[in-house]
Amino acid sequence: MYRIEINDAQIMTGLNLLASGMADMTPAMQEIVEFMLVTTKNRFPSGVAPDGTPWAPKSPVTLAAYARRGDRQDSRPLFGPTGVLSKDIFGVAAPDSAEIGSPMIYAAVMQFGAAQGQFGARIGKDKLGRDHFHHIPWGDIPARPFLGLSDTDREGVLEIIAEYLDALSQGR
Repeated sequence: MYRIEINDAQIMTGLNLLASGMADMTPAMQEIVEFMLVTTKNRFPSGVAPDGTPWAPKSPVTLAAYARRGDRQDSRPLFGPTGVLSKDIFGVAAPDSAEIGSPMIYAAVMQFGAAQGQFGARIGKDKLGRDHFHHIPWGDIPARPFLGLSDTDREGVLEIIAEYLDALSQGR
């Protein structure tokens, strides 16, 4: 499993203040998770990384492979034949953390990219039954980060923390 940790000084300061006043920060963390789930899923239609960089387009080879297999065609990056990656993002809140991610086995490759053959190779059969060597992956896959903290996300998380700090200061 790959992990991306965000260590933002201002967010950490706010969370430390919050931790000093709350025995259990799970409600605040749950609100952060829910906020981040929405913003992360909203990145998919626009096709941009948290830093605003557009995702690399699908290669013509990938689109041709979808057509050859009779898969549903969607030229947008990270929208495969099933569309699962854009839908299957989950979150977990704990007393001291908020995590979001995807259970899809290929999510890390989409997030970080992969070089041709990075995961080895296998022997398969071609259409004529001959042994055929396949790299895994069969070609270079560019990184298309979908997890992370955008500037807007950062502001939203800070607003959530501020609301909880305000409630603490007012004894709620």
